[in-house]
Amino acid sequence: MINVACAVIADDQGRILAVQRSALMPHAFKWEFPGGKVEDGETSEVALCREIMEELGVEIKVAKALAPTTHAYSSTKIIRLIPFICRITKGKIKLSEHQEHQWLEPARLSGLDWVEADLPIVASLLGYPQSDGH
Repeated sequence: MINVACAVIADDQGRILAVQRSALMPHAFKWEFPGGKVEDGETSEVALCREIMEELGVEIKVAKALAPTTHAYSSTKIIRLIPFICRITKGKIKLSEHQEHQWLEPARLSGLDWVEADLPIVASLLGYPQSDGH
């Protein structure tokens, strides 16, 4: 199982950041919450801050942990997604891996084509019952 931390980044207007994967990434053109793999010896929060700096060029403050979810992309690729509510504290977004980003009202999140692992998080933000991805 691969532990992946992701950031549900909210702005002052309550909008949520979504980023679109590039053509060169697996699950090309799908939308996701930014983040990445937790490396050995890292906490989820430390990994998330590192990944967000690498991917978006900004510093974040982790405010609150959300319920982790698990998604099996295959029998050998199982993701445990660990989401956190965050705020940008320093810098302007500069995409290094993704091709696009959008700030959306929570109600508009469901209009995007999300990676499967992120769907339970989208559902929880919209107030729908969430599955654990199985």
